[in-house]
Amino acid sequence: MDYMEIRAFYIVGICIFWVSYIYYRYSSDNAILNYWGFKREYFRQSIVILLPLIIVSIIVTLVYGVYNDTIILSWHILPVLCLYPVWGIFQQYLMLALITHNISSLMNINVTKTVIVLLTSTIFCLVHYPNFFLMIFTFFMEAIFIIVYMKWKNLWALGIAHGWIATFLLYYVLGRDLWAELLILY
Repeated sequence: MDYMEIRAFYIVGICIFWVSYIYYRYSSDNAILNYWGFKREYFRQSIVILLPLIIVSIIVTLVYGVYNDTIILSWHILPVLCLYPVWGIFQQYLMLALITHNISSLMNINVTKTVIVLLTSTIFCLVHYPNFFLMIFTFFMEAIFIIVYMKWKNLWALGIAHGWIATFLLYYVLGRDLWAELLILY
């Protein structure tokens, strides 16, 4: 998608595909949304436990950006702060509701939670290849997300946290203007 400069089409296409899949599964099993974590219950507990991670991540990225002169002062961050959590929800749905659930329930052997956390975090980390820093950061972020998901199973809070953390990290550490990239304005 990066080489062909079709990032917006890719993201919209992926979202349409997964919304269609989720709807298809919901039409045959009304309880599936709750099972996956698309629910209101435990949103507050999840977001409260994630709030320190969100705040510390944002502060650290801003300090890094100021110190390394990677601060992008643009209104472009505002729509990304609103839209990236949607993309974060999809990513967390794939990693947690699908991969983590399948690892824990479909294997014939008894798998510990630690193995599930390490395996799923590694998969999420590898998706962010070749940026080594991003791989390390996403490994630890996903490990925290998995632990929170296993306790409260709320994808909304995790997607929002993912979106806000990623927005600041990409803008102020990696120096990327996601809005401009999405609309091919660079």
